[in-house]
Amino acid sequence: MKTALITGAARGIGLATAKGLAGDGWRVAMLDRDSQALTEAVAQIEGAVRIDADVSVPEDVRRVVTEITAGFGRLDGLVNNAGVADFGPIRDTSFERWRRVMETNLDGPFLMTQAFTDLLADNGGGAVVNITSISGLRASTLRVAYGTSKAGLAQLTLQQAVELGDLGIRVNAVAPGPVATKLAMAVHSQDIIDAYHDAIPLNRYGTEDEIAAAVMFLLGDKASFVTGQILAADGGFEAAGIGLPSLRG
Repeated sequence: MKTALITGAARGIGLATAKGLAGDGWRVAMLDRDSQALTEAVAQIEGAVRIDADVSVPEDVRRVVTEITAGFGRLDGLVNNAGVADFGPIRDTSFERWRRVMETNLDGPFLMTQAFTDLLADNGGGAVVNITSISGLRASTLRVAYGTSKAGLAQLTLQQAVELGDLGIRVNAVAPGPVATKLAMAVHSQDIIDAYHDAIPLNRYGTEDEIAAAVMFLLGDKASFVTGQILAADGGFEAAGIGLPSLRG
């Protein structure tokens, strides 16, 4: 049975990916530092393994390797989904806020992939999928830390793919565009929703399940010759990044 470890699995894209993989017959380990939310998430997936850890803490990462090795004995897929979203003007972004974003969004995928390289290399090589963002491919206001961290993660994906390919490990990333998560819908005003509608060629937000489907494709055998790619699952948002929405008509 194939096995996968998903970070940031207590909600959103991470939880949707865990459900999708479990539905396809994978055994999944769900990692998060939000203990209460993780309890509720794991209860939704039969046979899921719970791991309480913070991917930005090296000691936690080393412990997770021990737990996965003891519990699974193998790892076929690693989804680096854990992330921190912190939006604000450059002048108001303190170094502490900057570091908090970088620690989870960039240090975490570096530490996790490095720590699991040997286990992923067993059995012919596994796959890694990093969850970056459309904010790492195109600049936007209020995202100096978040966007920069995700752009760094996109480059880290390429570095990992080039170096780990010799071990049979494929590394790709999914860059979600605007996704209709509960959090996004709670904080996005109607003006923001309308603006995204106008800017996205498909005229809507994506869903968590649609992003999970892209992740599952990159983890699976149908993507066996795909590595070093940043797949923008964004409804065409990046493609429409130049030009005024009003000119599309």
